[in-house]
Amino acid sequence: MQNDAMLTQLGYVPNEALIKQIERIQKNTHGYEKIEKHILDLNDHLKVNNAYVALSNSKDYFKIKVESPTPELAEEAHEKIRHFSEKFKVKIEKLPKKETYYILGYEH
Repeated sequence: MQNDAMLTQLGYVPNEALIKQIERIQKNTHGYEKIEKHILDLNDHLKVNNAYVALSNSKDYFKIKVESPTPELAEEAHEKIRHFSEKFKVKIEKLPKKETYYILGYEH
């Protein structure tokens, strides 16, 4: 998938800086080509829970942000993230005391 299409599907307006950032994320994410489509699918599934996949501003990874207004929606989002990680063998890292995860890459 083209980087500008990936950015658009994640809700960004592509520009040179974002394209460079997504290129760094791709290089930093082990097995990116194996999980790229699943990242977009996860983003679609999380929208109903007020959660989404975004580009991290602090590290060269995709992040998953949970901003659900209720504990029930938040727990459902966390369960979808766990399922995504287990089913597609994607290593994720939950940040302590935050509703944020990093997508680190494909684990085989």
